[in-house]
Amino acid sequence: MYVVSSCLAGIPCRYDGKSCANKVVVELVKQGKAVPVCPEQLAGLPAPRPCCEILAEQSGKKRVMNADGKDLTKEFVDGAQKALRIAKEKGITKAILKSKSPSCGCGCIYDGTFSGKTIAGNGITAELFLENGIEVLTENEADKQKAFP
Repeated sequence: MYVVSSCLAGIPCRYDGKSCANKVVVELVKQGKAVPVCPEQLAGLPAPRPCCEILAEQSGKKRVMNADGKDLTKEFVDGAQKALRIAKEKGITKAILKSKSPSCGCGCIYDGTFSGKTIAGNGITAELFLENGIEVLTENEADKQKAFP
């Protein structure tokens, strides 16, 4: 059983109001082998909404800012905690999350300049999942590893 990013399951919840359906993830959900979650919607953020990226402060603390300059760190942390609660309640230990997302990106995220550049790092939810023993793959890694049952 997996927890998966809702946008990968074909649910139009991304910042741009669209989905980015991944055929295999959609099938996992249809088969009852995956539970879709969108941490940003769990936090009450609408779709569409202004694009967000993570800014790393010198202290090492992460802040999530939208393209309009609004700090949404609290919402992203709240959504991540709600997503983690869902995974724990269902006993899920594996996740397939949307690459580069400020919530779900794992290993690579946008750099906070809203220029399309990426840096090494994890989104807020991906980081929380990893800290709690949940294996996280992006849709790209899962496809390459044929990690799907």
